[in-house]
Amino acid sequence: MALVTDLSSHLALVTGATGGIGKATCLSLARLGCSIAVHYNSATSTATSLVGQLKSLGVKAHAFQADLSSYEDTRKLHAAVVKELGHPTILFNNAGLTLGKSGVKDISEISVEDFEKTWRANCGTAFLLTQLCLPDMVEKGWGRVIFCSSVAGFTGGVVGPHYASSKSALHGLVHWLAGAYAKKGITVNGVAPALIEETKMLPGASAELSAKIPIGRLGKPEEIAETVVWMVKTGYVHNKIIAVDGGLFIQ
Repeated sequence: MALVTDLSSHLALVTGATGGIGKATCLSLARLGCSIAVHYNSATSTATSLVGQLKSLGVKAHAFQADLSSYEDTRKLHAAVVKELGHPTILFNNAGLTLGKSGVKDISEISVEDFEKTWRANCGTAFLLTQLCLPDMVEKGWGRVIFCSSVAGFTGGVVGPHYASSKSALHGLVHWLAGAYAKKGITVNGVAPALIEETKMLPGASAELSAKIPIGRLGKPEEIAETVVWMVKTGYVHNKIIAVDGGLFIQ
């Protein structure tokens, strides 16, 4: 079926689920009956609270801790999700970091170690998690893999070279995966937000940032979640990176 509106037979693994976008996406998918594997790193109480909210919507949900700047933790996360809830048919690679660095003006401000760590956390572990989840999706003949990029992946952005390049690397990954798995019932896409409220990625004060957005306001996590849900429901959306940015970037 082209349009999937009942996700009660599906399990979504959402990384970075305690941030604004992750949380909103978990709730949106749960409203369609989807079971949710909630990944978090340090926000234990937020993860516990979110699991409670999801269960109140009548779906299975469980929280899983992992540091996704570590390949070993990534493998442990996948194994724990499979053991507790089964194999995910929907994977939202949403976790990411900036290392607390933003507004970088000179390349010397980013060490090669920081550069590599950002790539590992924003792209490397997303690659590994996708690699671990794909075999079961292929076996089932159905899957959705979605990456959370950033407008910085298109434009360079305002955070720094470590962040922008790690996000644009996801675009190449989306395009390769899309070509390799299109005939196997798996769609692969990316969403590229800019300046979303309630996220840790905001590089400045809200009023100042809103002025940079053509529509004059910051985005809401629910607006990103809606895009992810559209990609899950619609089997004809494939091999796309959709900027959701209030008109900031002309694609």
